[in-house]
Amino acid sequence: MYDDILLPVAPGGKGNDAIPHAESLAERYDATVHVVSAIDTVAQTLRGPQAGAFAERVEDAAEERVETVTAELESAGVDVVGSVVRGEPVDVIENAIDDVGADIVVMPSHARSGLQRVLLGSVTEKVVRVSPVPVVTVPMADDDAEEAEDGEAADAGDGPDPE
Repeated sequence: MYDDILLPVAPGGKGNDAIPHAESLAERYDATVHVVSAIDTVAQTLRGPQAGAFAERVEDAAEERVETVTAELESAGVDVVGSVVRGEPVDVIENAIDDVGADIVVMPSHARSGLQRVLLGSVTEKVVRVSPVPVVTVPMADDDAEEAEDGEAADAGDGPDPE
């Protein structure tokens, strides 16, 4: 059913809860995962003495992220191909769907609401609207909520749960 899975990753991103889902689908369907990271062209259009250094850092971060994710998937025995592409993230993902012949896209979604959602939009939301193939969206864990839960668990001691 799924021979080629597209897994977009953000440059410099540390966590991506979509990776285990892509891995699971790849194992189940003996599929290849295509990891792609977009180097947003905005970084290329900046001017000034720091612009070149910034663009280079973005590109290095994207390459490092793709290498990390591909290594993680390879160590799990998944066939994987990685690439870094210049362009607007939605365009890069849309083109990658066609270029790799993806049967499905697996990507994280970030919970944004209110004005932040209106102003920033969401790459994931845009991909869902334009994708000719199914898109699996995986909610990202809220680090602040996890830290609070970890702190509460540490304060609760080692006793049994009251449930």
